[in-house]
Amino acid sequence: MSRLDSAIRRLQAQRICLDWAVAEINGRPGPVLEFGLGNGRTYDHLRDRLSGGDPEREIFVFERKVAAHPDCVPDDAHLFLGDVHDSMPGALARIGAPAVMAHCDIGTGDAALTAALAVFVGSALGPLLAPGAVIAADQPLAIPGCRPVPLPAGVAEGRYHLFRKDAA
Repeated sequence: MSRLDSAIRRLQAQRICLDWAVAEINGRPGPVLEFGLGNGRTYDHLRDRLSGGDPEREIFVFERKVAAHPDCVPDDAHLFLGDVHDSMPGALARIGAPAVMAHCDIGTGDAALTAALAVFVGSALGPLLAPGAVIAADQPLAIPGCRPVPLPAGVAEGRYHLFRKDAA
């Protein structure tokens, strides 16, 4: 498969999983977390999809260094800027409520670095999530108190990952 075809399949899987997650939280109050702003495409997609169901829904973004399109950068109150090792611990106090959804797009292109990042994010994410929260991720994550859920139609196994936090 060409790199272009692989990128297209990854983006299609990402969109399908994000749309599934947004439908799952429809009507549930609580913030959304975005890990990895990148160029802002998924943040913009989430803003668009979430605005129909709840225009007041807050999206908090964790990003090491902002390099996104200016229209796709959250305001300072919704941006955790810097290394997630520093910004995730204690983030709940600033967010104000456990999240009902998280999207983790944390792949770096370096397999060892990505694996280490996935271990940390997975271990630190659980306390930021409300019971029943859904998580979409580009990497397999071990999130305490969460279990994998089946992928929607059109997403190949291993292309993307979905999880749900167990009810309290």
